[in-house]
Amino acid sequence: MNAILESTTRAHACRFAVAAFMIVIPPIAPAPADAAEIVPSFGLTRSADSDATKSNVGLALRGGLLGPMFQSEFGVSYRRDEYFDGALETKTIPVTASLLLRPIPSVHADAGVGWYHTKYEYDNPALDDETEQEFGVHVGGGLAFPLAPRAGLDVTGRYVFMKEQESKLVPEKFDPDFWTMSFGLAFKL
Repeated sequence: MNAILESTTRAHACRFAVAAFMIVIPPIAPAPADAAEIVPSFGLTRSADSDATKSNVGLALRGGLLGPMFQSEFGVSYRRDEYFDGALETKTIPVTASLLLRPIPSVHADAGVGWYHTKYEYDNPALDDETEQEFGVHVGGGLAFPLAPRAGLDVTGRYVFMKEQESKLVPEKFDPDFWTMSFGLAFKL
């Protein structure tokens, strides 16, 4: 009877080990080149009309599109800028859609469009704060450095073109164009 119990216990232990092995193997197995990715990032931005470099945070979702050379990307981020020596502060939430071209897996060029939800906060209490939504376009490129089979470092730089904005300050117009450089961890799903 003890021999039957030992045999059954060993069989269950063996099945458990095989099941655990099968659960662990998929996350460390190489992912297809066009697998979906989630990319949390931290970056730096600099406005065309400002000398200050500010930080930003973002999150992007990338997916394969027409094979491994093309990817789509949908992203959201948050950034702050100051203009006119701090008299105007902008807080922007860009929501972007991009097409990435990857001639080789570690290099990409990208272009896309974005919707920019911006709050304008004036230092002068006599001026009312405003919120606006604008569209813009961007171009850029980046590099990918594998860290593990399903994770890598992603470095992306972009320049964003937007139409000239009006302000309640003198001068009344400013250029909201900006560049951004982001550093992220790309996780293949």
